Amino acid sequence: MLLSPGTVISAVGHLGVVLWVLVVLVRRRLVRRERAAVEAGGSAPLAVEAAPGPGLKYKAALSVAYGAGLRGGEVVMLRVGDIESKRMLIRVEMGKGRKDRHAMLSPQLLELLRAWWLQARPQGWLFPGRDPLQPITVRQLNRACHMAAGAAGLGSWVSPHTLRHSFATHLLESHTDVRVIQVLLGHAKLDTTARYAHVATNLLRTVASPLDRLRSPTPR
Repeated sequence: MLLSPGTVISAVGHLGVVLWVLVVLVRRRLVRRERAAVEAGGSAPLAVEAAPGPGLKYKAALSVAYGAGLRGGEVVMLRVGDIESKRMLIRVEMGKGRKDRHAMLSPQLLELLRAWWLQARPQGWLFPGRDPLQPITVRQLNRACHMAAGAAGLGSWVSPHTLRHSFATHLLESHTDVRVIQVLLGHAKLDTTARYAHVATNLLRTVASPLDRLRSPTPR
């Protein structure tokens, strides 16, 4: 049976409304999870410290996500030669958008990575999998992060990306220029980095109003 044009148009309209509602709900859920993740950033070190063993592999890998702001996919693809200790930088090759960049390498992270290297002596991949010729997978890194979060008493939603969010928010709250954070995170657009501002409430509390710079009026 053929449907009338009016029926088809009505059905398409209803489908459009349903899809719009679904998009709104998904966006709201993502925003809530993002805010919860970043606001719980103070607990990120607990997840790193609770990283499962044996050895320092996953503690070092999660520390890279938290200490340098790398994506999970970028962490697992690191090679030993990407750690530039003389320049205190981490080379990220073919990151999101197939772009290369450099991330920061803190002294504490370098010390941990050196301890991991001395323990396992990786030759190619910095975090090799069961097959030394292949790196660990993003799924394995996520599983290790979930286990660490559970051991630390945090929510199961904590992921390597949560650690990356915490990295960005902490830098913002430390008054690091948002354009510097944009470069460190590898964001193509500043708008993507700026979204952290709506959850960095500690920074908002420290901003002085221009009105406060005026001299208080003397009552007559």
